[in-house]
Amino acid sequence: MDRRGTAPDRTWLIAIAAAMWGTDGLLRQPLAGQLPAATVVFWEHLLIVVVLLPFLPSALRAFRAATGRERVALVLIGAGASAVATALFTQAFRYGDPVTPLVLQKLQPVIAVVAAALLLGERMRRGYWLFAVPALVGAWFMAFPDPLSAAPQAVTAALLAVAAAALWAVGTVLGRMVSVRIASRDVTVLRFAIGLPASAVVLLAQGAPVAVTGAQLGPLVLLALVPGLLGLTLYYIGLRSTAAARATLAELAFPVTATLIGVGLLGTHLQPSQWFGLLVVVVSVTALGLRERTRQPVVQVEPATAA
Repeated sequence: MDRRGTAPDRTWLIAIAAAMWGTDGLLRQPLAGQLPAATVVFWEHLLIVVVLLPFLPSALRAFRAATGRERVALVLIGAGASAVATALFTQAFRYGDPVTPLVLQKLQPVIAVVAAALLLGERMRRGYWLFAVPALVGAWFMAFPDPLSAAPQAVTAALLAVAAAALWAVGTVLGRMVSVRIASRDVTVLRFAIGLPASAVVLLAQGAPVAVTGAQLGPLVLLALVPGLLGLTLYYIGLRSTAAARATLAELAFPVTATLIGVGLLGTHLQPSQWFGLLVVVVSVTALGLRERTRQPVVQVEPATAA
């Protein structure tokens, strides 16, 4: 608790979690070339649920004790933000390089801000857009080698990624809503427990195979446990005391990390405009995090929804 009697802002923890998600390109890119997206997402959820089985009874009790609104939110988080959005994102990797799908981040903050205002009563002061607009512009410059033109293949990847962005943005807001009363661990467990049957439905609907080889299982385990489970655990801990409007900008650490890994380890080459965009995103998100730890934050959370 800080001197004002409220939980300290943890925008920085959201950024760390998002940076961890950015490392999954090392594993997701090779897997996307070997397996259908639905298969990868199904195995991610299955492996995480197996690890979290000891905590499932507690999470189910939390679900039963939740309000009707919170239960609907948890189902939407698990089915939409976890299973369907991840499948769309993984599919986007099949249409371009490891950087192009990260265009999804450019719309997520805008969608999340609207949803946070409608569902959580968060109010953004005018200064919020001094951080948000540069971050969004930077994300756009990062997404395309030529920011004024996009090849048809990149557009296909972008459409898939934007759909994922909408689901993830709403998931951020709903996650903030349920994290006020439900423990972070229970939210994490329920996200994957609900996402598992949802990912199975996607798998069956697409006719994708369930079986994977032994060589593919190792990368799937790492993908599920490190950027998946560990990243989400840190994310929900941070989200308990971080406004959704701030959190969704902090999540731009995801494409920054993924871009750096794409350049350093996956052979991606960036244009000067993309490096400029990366720098703008880093500066904007860092500045926002520092500003929100002062006595005059740019995002005001209504008392009813404050953690």
